[in-house]
Amino acid sequence: EAAGDTPVISFGARHVHPDVSARLEYAAMVGGCVGCATPAAAKLKGIKPTGTIPHAMILIFGDTVKATEAFDRHMPPELPRIALVDTFKDEVEESLRVAKALGDRLWGVRLDTPRERGRVTPHLVKEVRAHLDLAGFKHVKIFVSGGITPERIRQFAAEGAPVDGYGIGSAISSAPPIDFTADIKAVEGRPIAKRGRLPGITPNPRLKRVKLRPRSKPEE
Repeated sequence: EAAGDTPVISFGARHVHPDVSARLEYAAMVGGCVGCATPAAAKLKGIKPTGTIPHAMILIFGDTVKATEAFDRHMPPELPRIALVDTFKDEVEESLRVAKALGDRLWGVRLDTPRERGRVTPHLVKEVRAHLDLAGFKHVKIFVSGGITPERIRQFAAEGAPVDGYGIGSAISSAPPIDFTADIKAVEGRPIAKRGRLPGITPNPRLKRVKLRPRSKPEE
């Protein structure tokens, strides 16, 4: 809700055990995220995973442009080229460097400035956008991540920061659980419930009735 029409990608998988990461990201997409970063969760949803170049790759290459060019050479052409631009240099400088190196092939840049450096701010997004536009790279989108919460998203929106997408990790993986129980409220249409519960089905417009297909018998 805080992001409105701005796409949100789930980056929560790395914060949880691998055995539950796919279900976590699938739940995030059911809750409103348009994509996720892991192939396992994307398969559950029937979509392709969405991600960017990681810091680890840039650190190994020793240069953001070299890492981005390697990604561009070896990855399938249908994958968006999104460069991470906060590893070694100023975000504006790195954004311009990768934009000049890839040109029209660069889909976007990701700002992931850590809290030790003040995190991504609305002003930083505006600054990167302004310099990209002045250099003729208006097609390059700006993706923001790093400790993003609904409150910070509202701040970006309130200050008019031109964010094209958010990557959210810990705010999703560490979200407080919804306390509920699967109580029986009716049996064959007859309202019934344990003491303290209200008998009968409670209508909820957000729920959809599904029909379960009978399990097929194994072939002999």
